[in-house]
Amino acid sequence: MSIFKPFSLGNIQLKNKIVMAPLTRSRAINNIPNELMAEYYQQRATAGLIISEGTSPSPNGIGYPRIPGAYSDAQIEGWKKIATAVHAKGGKIFVQLMHTGRISAKVNMPDGAITLAPSAIQASGEMFTDNDGFVPHEIPKAMTLEEIKSSQDEFVLAAKRLINEAEIDGIELHAANGYLLNQFINPKSNQREDNYGGSIENRSRYVLEVAEKVANAIGGDRVGIRLSPYGAFNDLESNYDALEDTFIYLSQQIALLNLAYIHVVDQRVAFGAPDFTTDIKKTIKENFKGTIISGGDVNTIEKGEAIINSGLDLIYVGRPFISNPNFVEKLQNNQKLVSPDAETFYTPGAQGYTDYQ
Repeated sequence: MSIFKPFSLGNIQLKNKIVMAPLTRSRAINNIPNELMAEYYQQRATAGLIISEGTSPSPNGIGYPRIPGAYSDAQIEGWKKIATAVHAKGGKIFVQLMHTGRISAKVNMPDGAITLAPSAIQASGEMFTDNDGFVPHEIPKAMTLEEIKSSQDEFVLAAKRLINEAEIDGIELHAANGYLLNQFINPKSNQREDNYGGSIENRSRYVLEVAEKVANAIGGDRVGIRLSPYGAFNDLESNYDALEDTFIYLSQQIALLNLAYIHVVDQRVAFGAPDFTTDIKKTIKENFKGTIISGGDVNTIEKGEAIINSGLDLIYVGRPFISNPNFVEKLQNNQKLVSPDAETFYTPGAQGYTDYQ
């Protein structure tokens, strides 16, 4: 069975083709990775690759309560503890860099932080806060050219520190699910009239500049990127004119940067998104020609093998990893999977986090 065979991700050897997907768990008290998180990730180190929960490169990108950052000394030290714990079990881990952009609430952000986005367009929906419950998303400030550059520099600095100081294996740029990089790509959230808005090339510019700068800083073989074509999550347009052409262009340009992989999110399962109108995963693979990670509702060997047989390379698994830290062994041995407790997805503490067997 191919999903259990080793895989070479650039210069990184994965022990199998199963990837633990990034899962927001909100256990980083004061936005600092901690011992409990190190235990959680170590428990799941039999995955071929762990992609961490979304981690902000900037105080401006902390939109949710208790998500980790990678911009302070304490945060980098926390990630080093996690990397050490995962490596002790023979695992590999990439940290996902996620700037939430307009998906935010002021009370969740550090003092002095600013809600930034491509355009000053408030996202519909609400954000959870610990003290005030659900509140409307902030009205963002449209980014100036100076803020565009400084935010890109924040991604670069976070990536360099995670690799050089925390000894993380690589980073993933989160350009999916309605967060800042995706907000530039999507015409519903990006209505700029300068070089960062309008055409496919302009809407892709911010993401590609971030990817190029990060790849130049740490090496493209240590950088992956997550995309969500046809995704409507966080108030984006799921199927706009030239969507397929947008992702063809992105895939071709990302190929020129020699990134480690493209991670294609299928929002139809976990997010209830509309069906794809094209075979976009195949299109991205054909234009990128490198490693593609994808998945969605993978809880059996057969479903995992079907993804590989479709021409893709690695399989992401999300929620089953929450409640089955030994997911790979259970799959191999045809053991029954435990269902996760949704009530504890985002609560602080060990319950519903490190107490699953």
